[in-house]
Amino acid sequence: MEPGEAAAVAADLRDTMRAHPGCVGLAAPQIGAPVRVIVVDVSAHRRGRRSHGELVLLNPRVAFARGGEVAREGCLSIPHLTANVRRATDVVLDATGLDGARRWIGTAGFEARCLLHEIDHLDGVLFLDRVDSLSRDVFRRRNYALASGLVSPASVSRTKRR
Repeated sequence: MEPGEAAAVAADLRDTMRAHPGCVGLAAPQIGAPVRVIVVDVSAHRRGRRSHGELVLLNPRVAFARGGEVAREGCLSIPHLTANVRRATDVVLDATGLDGARRWIGTAGFEARCLLHEIDHLDGVLFLDRVDSLSRDVFRRRNYALASGLVSPASVSRTKRR
């Protein structure tokens, strides 16, 4: 991949993330770019206690992973659903930065989860592919249903009381 192409894709990924409040990561295939580029920034998220700030990574690869934790995930590719997904809690990645330099990134917790989620996109894997049970571990987002007009605020408040 040419350096100019990687920078242009990274800029598109950043713009798309900024257009979606709460978005903490995006992979090139999600915007139709057939390259291995991800952008992750958990620094403004309430769960982003440990953060490297904005990471733009080309050809990221998991070099080491350990631990495991189940937590809720969502995705711009499937905005109306969330799911409980098991992921490693500590990872080390081998990647290239926009400057062409090789980078080793060690991280844990929410940032590790987000990086693994975006790397999955590069490999054609969605978070739904990682759930143990589609009937027990997948949930419809109430906020998405409200924002899209699929349900009324009254029906959501009735559901909450049950």
